[in-house]
Amino acid sequence: MGRSGQSHILAIGGGSFRPSARYGFIEASPLLRYALDLTGQDRPRLGLLATATGDDAEWLLKMYGAFREWDVEVSHLTVFPMPNVDDPREWVLSQDMIYVSGGSVANLAALWRLHGLDEVFEEAWRAGVVLSGQSAGALCWHVGGNTDSFGPELRVWADGLGLLPYSCGVHYDSDPQRRRLLHESVGSGELPGGYAADEGVGLHYVGTEFIQAVAVHRDAYAYRVEHDGAGGAKEIRIEPRLLTS
Repeated sequence: MGRSGQSHILAIGGGSFRPSARYGFIEASPLLRYALDLTGQDRPRLGLLATATGDDAEWLLKMYGAFREWDVEVSHLTVFPMPNVDDPREWVLSQDMIYVSGGSVANLAALWRLHGLDEVFEEAWRAGVVLSGQSAGALCWHVGGNTDSFGPELRVWADGLGLLPYSCGVHYDSDPQRRRLLHESVGSGELPGGYAADEGVGLHYVGTEFIQAVAVHRDAYAYRVEHDGAGGAKEIRIEPRLLTS
């Protein structure tokens, strides 16, 4: 296979970055150190995507700054107003890890398909490029979840890339709509059973198998959400492994 020898995805419910007291900016959290370590590289090549924010230049700049003291080689891919690299497929496959920001997951998926990036990311995943991201950047690898892409009232969204055959819940403890709607959509069969993550929690998959959850603070959890066989859903709490900073 590729660099890491396996296909890894780290889907983050929230908390990839945190305020930096030293710089008045943001810094990358231990969740991203964990993901970078999955590459097996001493100086990994990290590719950033902010498609879900419309390739917001300020957010890309902040993400670059968050890794200023890390031994990583950072670059980015944009699609507005046109791709910023000659060959997006070559760029993606040359990375050791991809990080996808939050934003509109519906817009992200539409644009990726328009540019053929859905197929490119599947190829990269199978080749051992570590795929990661928060919120929209976590949902996108799954079948779907719920999203505010269409407005403040959450809606069910089942148009993900489907590399992982599950639903995904993000911001699970910070947005009261999330848990209820995920339970309803799994119970009704609109979405398959899957996994959810509180703020500060990452869901680690090897291939399509959920391996473990990791967290940056205590009292944050992951969850398995399954159909209960009677038109509802049941939730099983998963204790994450606590990462030290």
